[in-house]
Amino acid sequence: MNLLTCDALQKLFDRDLKRLEKEIKQYQNESTLWKTEGEIANSAGNLCLHLIGNLNHFIGHVLGRTDYIRKRDDEFNQSDIAVSELTDRIEKTREVVNDVLQRMTENQVTDRYPLEVFGYPMSNIEFLIHLQGHLNYHLGQINYHRRLLDRQA
Repeated sequence: MNLLTCDALQKLFDRDLKRLEKEIKQYQNESTLWKTEGEIANSAGNLCLHLIGNLNHFIGHVLGRTDYIRKRDDEFNQSDIAVSELTDRIEKTREVVNDVLQRMTENQVTDRYPLEVFGYPMSNIEFLIHLQGHLNYHLGQINYHRRLLDRQA
């Protein structure tokens, strides 16, 4: 059951990272990707960087033991990164996530996640489910941002 759940999550992460790449490529004007307006505090570009940092840290670094070093503040402070650079980073993130999740064993899936991110212990599978929800939350924001602001540009 747990390896099946991990396999299903791997497929969902793969699908949704491809969707993230598609959303970023669909912006008609690259500058709109970095636009904020009114109460929209985070641009789509910054949300994209945030998702890349989040997944590379919590899946790549923590579970996969990559040498990735997260700079969370940069995820929200950088701007004007070309779409081609963002999509390259998304693709590399997708490769890392796929690699780590495909290598997980039954024991690793049910093991305790090494960090208590929310102040209480969770299993790896529980935290992976959280990360999938987090990805989709921000993916929806990016979609809405693109449809709302890209048409105004």
